[in-house]
Amino acid sequence: MARTMKISPALKKRAAKIKVILMDVDGTMTDGGVTLLSQPDGTALEIKTFDAHDGQGLTLAHTAGLRTGCITGRESAALARRAREMKMEFVYMKIPLKMPAYEEILAKAGVSDAEVAFIGDDLPDIPLLKRAGLGVAVGDAVEDVKKVAHYTTKAHGGRGAVREAIELILRSRGDWEELIEKARA
Repeated sequence: MARTMKISPALKKRAAKIKVILMDVDGTMTDGGVTLLSQPDGTALEIKTFDAHDGQGLTLAHTAGLRTGCITGRESAALARRAREMKMEFVYMKIPLKMPAYEEILAKAGVSDAEVAFIGDDLPDIPLLKRAGLGVAVGDAVEDVKKVAHYTTKAHGGRGAVREAIELILRSRGDWEELIEKARA
């Protein structure tokens, strides 16, 4: 990915301004699959799979001083744990309409739209992608999302797309090479 990442001057200018990276969860941080495991008591256990490369990207983002968060329509204990592990500052679950949460995050973070990146994959993400300074569609996003995004990742959701978006931002800021030396497991 790194060797083939070509960043146009206009995209670089947009990405270099980012201070907060927000994202959807299902289809963005995960591949979109929702696995439900039936339990003997009649309940179901939800299973989500997160990508280790995305995790490294989030760690690098924090090392670079970027703030991160997610806005999702579903509630999940697995996501709550992953968000804690990834030191996500803004975690909004069970959000039917994402714009009010987005606006609350902007107010809490004290940033403008131009300083926010949003990564998404499906129709509920479109208003945020249009408003954010950097709208990123994952590689397997629906066509309507790709049409409004400033950048579409080569990687699919849950398969390194978040990492690719973060790398785009860090390269645009001129931080990438220095951060490689600071990468931690």
